[in-house]
Amino acid sequence: MKDASQRVSSSGDLLLTPDMRVLVQGINGRAGRTHARLMRAYGTRIVAGVSRSGGSTDDIPVYPTCAEAVAATGAIASIVMVSPLAVAAAVEEAIAAGIKLVVTVAEGVPVADAVRTLKRVKAAGARWIGASTPGIAIPGRLKLGFLPDVALAPGHLGVMSKSGTLSYEVCYRLVVRGLGQSLWVGVGGDPVKGTRFCDMLPVFAADPSTAAVIVIGEIGGSEEEELAAAIHSSGFRKPVYALVAGRTAKEGVIMGHAGALVRGDTGTFESKRAALTAVGARVFARIQDLVDAVASELQYPR
Repeated sequence: MKDASQRVSSSGDLLLTPDMRVLVQGINGRAGRTHARLMRAYGTRIVAGVSRSGGSTDDIPVYPTCAEAVAATGAIASIVMVSPLAVAAAVEEAIAAGIKLVVTVAEGVPVADAVRTLKRVKAAGARWIGASTPGIAIPGRLKLGFLPDVALAPGHLGVMSKSGTLSYEVCYRLVVRGLGQSLWVGVGGDPVKGTRFCDMLPVFAADPSTAAVIVIGEIGGSEEEELAAAIHSSGFRKPVYALVAGRTAKEGVIMGHAGALVRGDTGTFESKRAALTAVGARVFARIQDLVDAVASELQYPR
């Protein structure tokens, strides 16, 4: 199967390329330093950091502002390693400097901040992955975030997930069975975020490296139902396999993700299964059932 050197956004704009130049905002913090090293070791082209103190970290130049970093390096992507209350300002600074892809990993970004951030990102024609995401990767080539290397392998499965932990387990089990990923995107579990499942559908449709799509969802919210509607309206033809976690969760129990809220009949396991099944997706409640189905039905040479 032909490999794609770049992935495109739903508007046809650049989303991700293996050699894109990347900034790390908050690089002088402990998490920033640690993950800058790990991402660079994976192959990501980390060209600069941003921190008010400036200087350098592990021979990576650090600039006081995004504007200075972009001017000096030509970076077009940024991964933001700052506290939840600082995310909105960091994203605003990045897009004002011309960054076109921004990934924010912090959990607990206030909803009001997320609403404001989403509006500004869209107005700038940029792409926001987050909040509360483990990151995004082209396996074997580039990683923005902290997706575990043992679960990453080049392949032909497009993966999008609300849950970091569930996606690690699913992808690791599939890698063991010989199936890797073309593109892995953690959309996060917050109610307001930069990229939702349905936003990724045109990317996977246009990507020749993606032969099938794995959706890792959960009860609560309406994102899986929105995805089903998008599959129907767009005529998406690639196989879709979906895990919907939380089938046996007790009513009234608070789930781990802020967006995991069931309202009436919307957001339940049954409503999500019905919507996705109606458009031809395979829906599973258990990780191993999904893995077994994918491994038995899809075998592509790497």
